[in-house]
Amino acid sequence: MKKIIPPQKIKSYSIDEFGVKNYNTFYLLIITLIVLYAIIALLAYPLVHFEATAENANITTYRDAFWALQMSASTIGFGDFYPVTQAGRIIIALMFYIGVGMVGFIGAQFVNKFVGFSDTNIKNRELRYQNAQILKSNQRLEKKVESLLKHFEILIQDEDKLLDKSQQKSEK
Repeated sequence: MKKIIPPQKIKSYSIDEFGVKNYNTFYLLIITLIVLYAIIALLAYPLVHFEATAENANITTYRDAFWALQMSASTIGFGDFYPVTQAGRIIIALMFYIGVGMVGFIGAQFVNKFVGFSDTNIKNRELRYQNAQILKSNQRLEKKVESLLKHFEILIQDEDKLLDKSQQKSEK
């Protein structure tokens, strides 16, 4: 009889030994793509509404509007579909600015995954480990210093007692 293994849920982040959230880049990538295409799908409706009725319009269907917004978001902008109305231009410009941020983020995630030059999680984890070691060392040093201070206090007290005794003898 085969054991059925339930599908694993994609975790958005994990918490390391220092209590810091380390986000799953694959999860962030999927969420970003979903949000990006949801925005494109939503903005295609008003774009086709404004453009389809305009004279000289070349964005006349939802499909054309979706394509134009996708090209705007990717900053490619082939130019085969472009807005001719002011409202259409505003929508395309808005999509451009949203797309620059989101597509740039997606590109940065790919570069980070394959090249890894900017993986700050590893560097931060190493620094936290080093800081923890330094703190432990400082705590050990503090205990040693406190112990030395106690010994010095005892020595000073003993010396004071000896001085007192020698003064008492000299007074007699």
